[in-house]
Amino acid sequence: MQDAQNVKNGQNAILLMHCPDQSGIVAVVTDFININGGNILYLDQYVDRENHIFFMRVEWDLTHFIIPEDRIEEYFHTLCAKKYEMNFSLYFSHKTPRMAIFVSKMSHCLYDLLARYTAGEWDVEIPLIVSNHPDMEIAAGRFGIDYKYFPITAENKKEQEAAELALLHEYRIDFIVLARYMQIVSPEFISHYPNSIINIHHSFLPAFVGAKPYHAAFERGVKLIGATSHYVTADLDSGPIIEQDITRVSHKDTINTLVRKGRDLEKIVLSRAVEKHIERKILVYQNKTVVF
Repeated sequence: MQDAQNVKNGQNAILLMHCPDQSGIVAVVTDFININGGNILYLDQYVDRENHIFFMRVEWDLTHFIIPEDRIEEYFHTLCAKKYEMNFSLYFSHKTPRMAIFVSKMSHCLYDLLARYTAGEWDVEIPLIVSNHPDMEIAAGRFGIDYKYFPITAENKKEQEAAELALLHEYRIDFIVLARYMQIVSPEFISHYPNSIINIHHSFLPAFVGAKPYHAAFERGVKLIGATSHYVTADLDSGPIIEQDITRVSHKDTINTLVRKGRDLEKIVLSRAVEKHIERKILVYQNKTVVF
């Protein structure tokens, strides 16, 4: 095994897989890596005993791996995946993912993401910010990131989303983060980025819907508030959950402190979800996630 710094700096392969649970799966995968000269850096596994599904994430050093990088997927499919009915995804640590941020008028999540990005916390590129309002262009300018404004109405939504998709393709975007983007994304748009659009919202749904959920929660005297980050699917706010958190509130809190605490939660929950996605530690199965 190697230390964390070597894992970060090396050229590593990352395999995420799931298959029907059966004996010998770990041995099959690790033998494939070891026999071909790979050094395993990380291995984690989980068994869904109720549905008899096996999940695993394994990362290995490619320095002495004898299979060429562009042939690993083919070899693994032929030698392992086909026989054991494995569904798998293969990634490489030296191929930095490219992320686009979608935002409307609220800045708290956007600035938090950009601060972590510029601080070097994440191995990611953010070449593009997209918005349905011009308000956050000043933020993009401060961080030297391209900002594209797409005003959206019911009449032009289809055309604007098509233009956004063309732009995302031009910028070679791998995944999207909705940093309080106050637009419903169409199923057609989502289909181009399955399990690659991350959203954040408060955890009052469905009890307190509407434009002012914190005000409604304050009127009810809630004792807990929370935030949820999930992948976006065609079912509104019902995609696979990646990360959640809560904080306690009391009668001493005002609407302003409630909003502040809620936004703090939104920032940290969204950043945790983004970090796990960047690290390739999320495996989606049906409408749930296994987060390693």
